[in-house]
Formats: sequence, structure tokens, C-alpha cells
Amino acid sequence: MPDSAVNKSPQSNKIILYFLLFWTVLNAIQAYTLELQGDEAYYWLYSRYLDWGYFDHPPMVALFIRLGDSIMHNEFGVRMLTVLTSSASIYLLWLILKKYAVDAMAFVLVISGVFIFHIYGFTITPDSPLFFFTVLFYYFYQQYIEKDRLGLALILALIIACLLYSKYNAVLVIGFTVLSNIKLLQRWSFWLILFLAAVLYMPHILWQINHGYPSVNYHLFERSGDSYNIVNTFSYLPGQLLMAGPLIGWFLFYSAFTTRIKDAFIRCLMVNCVGTLVFFFISSIKDEVQPHWTFVLFAPLVMLVLICFKQKGGRPKWLLPLAIVNVSIILVVRIIIIFGFGFARTYGHLKSYYGFKEWANVVKQKAGDNYVIMSEGFQNPSKYDFYTNSLKCFAYDPRYYRRTQFDIWPMEDSLQHKKALYLTYYPIKGLTTDSIKVAAGTWYIAWVDDVRTYQKVNFEIPSYKITASPGQKITFNLTLTNPYPYPISFSNNGYQHKLLLEAIFFKGITGISTQKADSTFNKISLKPGASTQYTFTVLAPLQKGNFDLFFSLRTDPFPGSKNSRIVNFAVK
Repeated sequence: MPDSAVNKSPQSNKIILYFLLFWTVLNAIQAYTLELQGDEAYYWLYSRYLDWGYFDHPPMVALFIRLGDSIMHNEFGVRMLTVLTSSASIYLLWLILKKYAVDAMAFVLVISGVFIFHIYGFTITPDSPLFFFTVLFYYFYQQYIEKDRLGLALILALIIACLLYSKYNAVLVIGFTVLSNIKLLQRWSFWLILFLAAVLYMPHILWQINHGYPSVNYHLFERSGDSYNIVNTFSYLPGQLLMAGPLIGWFLFYSAFTTRIKDAFIRCLMVNCVGTLVFFFISSIKDEVQPHWTFVLFAPLVMLVLICFKQKGGRPKWLLPLAIVNVSIILVVRIIIIFGFGFARTYGHLKSYYGFKEWANVVKQKAGDNYVIMSEGFQNPSKYDFYTNSLKCFAYDPRYYRRTQFDIWPMEDSLQHKKALYLTYYPIKGLTTDSIKVAAGTWYIAWVDDVRTYQKVNFEIPSYKITASPGQKITFNLTLTNPYPYPISFSNNGYQHKLLLEAIFFKGITGISTQKADSTFNKISLKPGASTQYTFTVLAPLQKGNFDLFFSLRTDPFPGSKNSRIVNFAVK
């Protein structure tokens, strides 16, 4: 049979069809049976507040969840679009590779052996729409290389906008694609694509401007580590090999990088694969790189591997038994997770898939129709909201944590001067009245009769890099604006819980010192949208070194919120 007909045969199509059917059913079962992981529940909350942007990510994941959740409010509904687009992405990869007459069985062995495809075959995060639109982009870009048509240009503009609305990593796909084919700059349609994509993406840019660039500040400044950690670099490549497959990952990367570049599309795949791998390797010098951040490189990786097999006359014979063992290991792990056997309920992030539906129901019985406040991050509050199908649990972002979308949503506004159940991991002396023990863990209950928080208030500082000598006095001219739709007062007269403005020095995650503002701060009152300035004199730490400084508003019994960007404070 001629090469061009290999993957057009009825047998090849039947192999792909059966594989896609098995893949979809397996992912659907896992999507239905597993409780939501914390991030998934957080993104479900995104879908309750549809907007052009969010603190951490663009909005496509919210739209994916909204579509599925509107059909059925359960775990499968939330993950429905992931299950469907995962299968669609695999089929699109097959269609792209038809030009290279790859072997159907080799396709199944490679795709099914890539560990990260299994993870994101049912998990809903921004990576899910990102991967789908990345594969869709390659599908139409392959045609655009050969046919410079207006219709293809319009489709690519829409896909690029969808990529950017999925996750910021999309800029790598776009940038490395252009870098691989500089001749694109000579096409008028290329500039039309960029213009239309920019117009379609403008609502998100305006959202960032109107909200003070929260995503930019978080990803570029708040999230970055202060010092180099060699573990981040040395763990990066092993993590990528694991994502590619526990046993075959090394061979997939080797095969991909030995593919002969015979046309512009293969060159595009190679530049994207190598470029993304190197980009995040360099990023590991600055901060930890989570293995799934490179998800977009696995589409070009598997295509390069399969093209390489074809160029070399087929896959090596020893790959079949190794690939079968590789897939078997992954399937066994998936079955263990589905049924919650053994380590699944106690190991790392896996344990967050179990027991929280029961937990939410128990807390709901205690709280009744009152609000619930938690200060342990955004994940468990989001789970409570999902499993009670409400917006009654608020994540109080403490000063030692990071900011989240809860700092933007109007949930905090509804809490003021209300009675709320405060749920913590630790008992609070004189306040804790009860506790709950469920399979998910133990929590302590306290009641706050008159909630008073200022989590959305932000202090702007002229400079976020300060150098001082030990014990030196540094004066900060803080600018603050009332972001709430109601007047706020920092006075303590007539309030049950007194308000303090504090400057906190941190070394890593350890608090070094806390300095309080004087009582003049408590004279400030602001109408909605009004701004004022406040001068706060801070003493530099006595020991030399590099510290993080930020300003925090605290009212009992809460630990204090993070109300400014981090100031890099060097004592020399």
C-alpha cells in the first residue's frame, strides 16, 4: 500500500475511532466520579461571575465551565467541555498528521502514553481550552502555509484570540510560530490576522487596565521568587519526562528532536517544542516551574515523534512492549484514583479529590443561611460554594498568602456587619465554639457577630524597591482609594473589632517584624471612589539582608489582609 494511503485505510480509521471512543468514555467516567479539585472549584466560581478577565487568568475557562454547568450542576457538568475537547484535540492531531501518512497504531501508542494527556483529559483548568485551541491553531495554520486565503486568515485571527483568552502561555505558541516562518511578515493577510486578533482581545486588555493590571502584577512580580533555588532547575527536566510518559518520555523527546525538518510546518513544530521547553527551563532560574505549564509543547512533541517514525521507516520494535507497560501503569493509576484506593486519599494533591462533598454539607448544617469565612486560601472556600451551589463562602486572603479573585468579586461587600461562621484549621482562644471532623480533615468553628474587613483596599507606593541601612527610618507616602460602592471609615469608635494598619517585614515566608501606624490613620473616612494619602514611617530591620515589606489592614479575629504590592526592601 502506498505511503499516502496508509492512514486513509478503513482499518486505520477504525483504530482511531475505537481509541477515541475508549478515551472519551474513560475521561467521562473519571470526570463524573471524582470530586472537584480546589482549582477546578475556583474556576467554577469564575463561571458564576462571567467577566472579560480574572486575577489569575483570562476568562475562557469560565466560559467552558458555564456551558457545561448550565446543562448539569455536578462534577461532570463542570468538566464536560474538557472531556469533549480532549477527544476533539486528539482527532485534530490525527487529521494534521494525515499529510505525513503516519501509522495509526503508532499514533495510539504515543498519544495514550503521554501522561499529561491523561491528566487533562478530564481536569478543567485554563490549560484545557489552551491545548484545544493550540491544536486547532496548528490544524488551520498547516493549511494557511500552503494557501494564503482570506477565510483562513479570519479563522486564524479568531483562534489566536481564543488562545489568548485561554491562558497567557498562548503568546509562546504565536511568537514561536512567527519565529519559525519569518516569511509570514510578507503576507498582508498575516497583518490582518494580528490586527483582528488584537481587536478581539481588546476587552481583556481594557479589563486589566480598569482593574490595575492584577494579572501582570501577580505573574511578573508577586509570584516570582527572590533567590535562585537549584532544585527548581534540576527538577524541571525530570518533570517534563514524567509528563511525556513514565517509561517512554525520554524516547519521545529524543525522537522529536531528531526529526528532519523538511517543510515549514515541521519547522514550526520544532521551534515551538524546543522554544517552549527552553523558555520554561530559563524561567526555572527565577521561580518554580510546575510541570503542566509546558502543556502546549506536547502537541508539537507528539506530532514530531510520529513524523520521525515515518521518516525512519517505522517505530522501533521494542517500543510496542515498553509503550504497553507505560500505558498500563497510567491506567492502573487512573483506576486507583477513580475508586479512591490506597494512597489516592492521602497522597499530595490527590487527597483533595475526596471527602469535601461531605465536608461542605456538614459545614452548611452548622452555618445555616449565614456566610462562611475561611482564611486558608481560595480552594476550600470555592469547594464549599460549589457543593452548596451558593456564593456564601468567602476566602479571606491573609497577609502571608497571596491575593486572589476574591479580592475583586463583590462577595466581601455582602459580608460587612453581618454574622458569619469563621472556619479555621486551628482553635481560636476565647472564640472557638465547635469543631467538625470528617474524612477530609478537622476544622474549628467560631462565630463573628459583626464582620469588618477591608480586603479590597490597596495602598499604592511610589517605589517598590527600597535600600536602607539597619534601623533607618523610611517614610512611605501611601495612596489609598475606596474601592467599595459604600463609604468606609477607619475609625474604631463604635466598632466591635478595632482596625490596625501594619507594616510587615518578611524573610521568605517568616515574619520578621510588625510595625503599627499611629492613631491618625483611624481618622480617615472615604466616600466611594475617593482617594487620600497617608504617611507611614517604618524602621528598617536591624539585621542586614533582603526582605519583603507590605502593608496590611487587620481586624480581629482575622490575621490581616495583604493591602499592597510587595516592596523589595534591602538592608545594607
